[in-house]
Amino acid sequence: MLRIADTRTGRSVEIPSAHRHLLRICVHLPVIDTEIGVVHVRTPLVGDVLARTAELHGLESQTVLITPELPDEQAQALDRVMSDLGIHPPATVGGHDLTEAMCAAADVHVLAHGTPGQDAVGGVWIDVGQVSPAPRAGGVPGRDHLLAPGLLDAFAPAGTDPLAVRLLLLGHTHGTPVTVTSTALDEARRTLGRWRQQVADWAQEPSRPIPADVLRQAHAALADDLGVPAVLDMLVGVATRADVPAGAKFETFAFLDRVLGLDLAREVGHQHQATP
Repeated sequence: MLRIADTRTGRSVEIPSAHRHLLRICVHLPVIDTEIGVVHVRTPLVGDVLARTAELHGLESQTVLITPELPDEQAQALDRVMSDLGIHPPATVGGHDLTEAMCAAADVHVLAHGTPGQDAVGGVWIDVGQVSPAPRAGGVPGRDHLLAPGLLDAFAPAGTDPLAVRLLLLGHTHGTPVTVTSTALDEARRTLGRWRQQVADWAQEPSRPIPADVLRQAHAALADDLGVPAVLDMLVGVATRADVPAGAKFETFAFLDRVLGLDLAREVGHQHQATP
């Protein structure tokens, strides 16, 4: 059973509330005045992590994404950004006028901070914290927070692995505001590269089971209000534990990547072979 802190009441609520094996999630995007903004990335990301966590705990999930009416170009840009960040496509996408019909029975509503929630009746509410870039010298006032159609050029250097942005956001509890600085983004990029190389190295060793204490702690952290930051901290420790065999480290990282969605096994089998 998963527990989520309801933003409206502050109470921890078990989901799904009935004895079912289907978790119904409704992700609400706020009105978009101009282009797709950074805040629109984090809201579906939290919904994605919730769905992945539910599945890790043996539940099926169904996600509905409620959007404002978007021109084709904006809708396509949103699809690209979600894909680049490893967010699984929702089962259904609909406009605000369909909210009542499509989300009335949702177990969880995921809303960007400040989004009016009058349409979200019943269920647990998750209020997602704002995301913004650090001010940049020479930036265009009022536009530095926007996502370029290609992806994250407005607040990430060209060529940045978008999953480094995912890792950066996952390092904060979902209700905490995040400022994306170049320092934080560089650190996320380095961590992602290091973990992928380590996973590739560990994959060459015999497989070993995930340590029971690690598995127990990971499940407990994720079940408690999506404690992904605690899972990331735990992986840092597992990577350096001398008592955990390489094969067990590989299985641990591969297993938890089902929730993290960081493509940690990307380098497996791609090690450069020495030239004879």
